[in-house]
Amino acid sequence: MAKLFEIVPNISEGRDAATVAAARAAVEAAGARLLDWSSDAVHHRSVLTIVGGGDAVLAAAVALAGVALERIDLRGHRGVHPRIGSLDVLPFVPLENATLEDAVELAYRAGAAIWNRFGIPSFYYGAAARQPERLLLPDIRRNAEWSPDEGDVQRHASAGAIAIGARDVLIAFNVELATNDLAAARDIALAIRERNGGLRSLRALAFPRGDDRVQVSLNVTDYLATPLYRIVELIAQLAAERGVEVYGSELVGCLPWAAVESAAAYYLGVTKL
Repeated sequence: MAKLFEIVPNISEGRDAATVAAARAAVEAAGARLLDWSSDAVHHRSVLTIVGGGDAVLAAAVALAGVALERIDLRGHRGVHPRIGSLDVLPFVPLENATLEDAVELAYRAGAAIWNRFGIPSFYYGAAARQPERLLLPDIRRNAEWSPDEGDVQRHASAGAIAIGARDVLIAFNVELATNDLAAARDIALAIRERNGGLRSLRALAFPRGDDRVQVSLNVTDYLATPLYRIVELIAQLAAERGVEVYGSELVGCLPWAAVESAAAYYLGVTKL
């Protein structure tokens, strides 16, 4: 039975359309399927959602590392989102007939192939972490002195390093507030994220957006435990306590249909769709 995987690479380019087009072309040439892509100039970042068999997504991952190396130089990079590399994050996600262990194997193969071909080092996180302190992506970003898991240099001069992981499905979801008060957004992010005692499986950061808006940026690692409507309603409540309104929300990439159904059922007031 054929195994299906998803990769969701994040590249540190959100402004140059030609670079993003080159990344998309590389995915298609590798034989993988590009489901979605989005770019953000403020974050200076693009996110691609790609599916395919193991060999196809592996080939796409290596090809994207080459595009990022050729076209993105971190030494001149400026954006609000934290990053360690031109190809910054590369998670492997098991879908049909695939296991998390299969995704870990692909992550290791990708890290080795990218190092051997391009000399870009990698850190393994999530289920692929080889050291317990590297389980969480934010910890890898915070510890710039760590040596990589793949490669014998700490950083490539222009391309930095890559965080390569294996994980289950994650929803990247942002809520924007109608204010330029970044401190308020940070307070809300701290209050709701799991790390600080908030909602289970939720990671949250705050970023400025310009035009009198700030953003609570969210990663939902278990949408069944923490449905999207619960997050939105809690943010709206905490924002209202600060005299701030929710401006809108944004989905980055794809999400499971079950997450859409639960949100629709809540807001429509129905129990079955």
